[in-house]
Amino acid sequence: MDGSGTSESRASAEERAPAAHTIERWCLDFVRGASATEKLSPSPTPDTALESAWDPAASACRIAQPGRPPEWTITTRSGSTPRGQALRDPAARAKLLHRFVHHELQAAELFAWAVLAFPETPRAFRTGLVRLCREELAHLELYLNHMRALGFDFGAEPVRDWFWERVPTCVDAAAFVALQGIGLEGANLEHSARFALQFRAAGDEAGARILERVERDEIAHVAFARQWFERFTGRPLTFDAWCAHLPAPLTPSVLQGRPINRAARLAAGLDDAFLDKLSAAPPTGLRRSE
Repeated sequence: MDGSGTSESRASAEERAPAAHTIERWCLDFVRGASATEKLSPSPTPDTALESAWDPAASACRIAQPGRPPEWTITTRSGSTPRGQALRDPAARAKLLHRFVHHELQAAELFAWAVLAFPETPRAFRTGLVRLCREELAHLELYLNHMRALGFDFGAEPVRDWFWERVPTCVDAAAFVALQGIGLEGANLEHSARFALQFRAAGDEAGARILERVERDEIAHVAFARQWFERFTGRPLTFDAWCAHLPAPLTPSVLQGRPINRAARLAAGLDDAFLDKLSAAPPTGLRRSE
């Protein structure tokens, strides 16, 4: 993949380049950035509370692909996922943490992507997207530091932009929160809880605590998505309404883990009827943390 994205997406971004020193410009620069520093340790965002931080003339900008450092190896197939007894090996845990870092990076990029893609949405929504982007970057830093403590650095493994293959197909903000928030962030409630148990069983208490921190934060992320899904659609969230807003060919089977983290999903505001239907959809395919 071209590290700076397709020529079409670059031209589109240039035509709509937001004003300097704005939230929108930060989002554009972050998503398009093509150095490891820009990806793993970007500059702080402007203060979203300041009116001057927002571009009053922002127009929709839908970037098809993110920038990627040339030294990173991009793959179109995910490798096997270390788990269970294999995680007693620090190298196996580092390999898994490498994947988690990349997942958090994609999530952060796509929250920034949505700020650019949906400028017509309420300021409160876009402010929330920036907050979630920052929190995903905080998760990235936690995983990255722990991986480095195990003696590994980012770039040692290939990465797959699985989220980027799907989320930019969202036609509107309701579809975005359905997929990114209720779908991918919701699935991470299962994955983070499960891997926390496996890291602890492998004797990695620090890694387990990081995963538990991520799980707690993701509850708020799913709640944010649920609230805005209901606001955008004008009706309470139901399982069938959620499915209707997922971009084809995605289904609930891909957007979950097992066992379903029912307590966390209930805390995020999903009801029992939603979770009963989700549980009835057998998990298949690639998942966020796998």
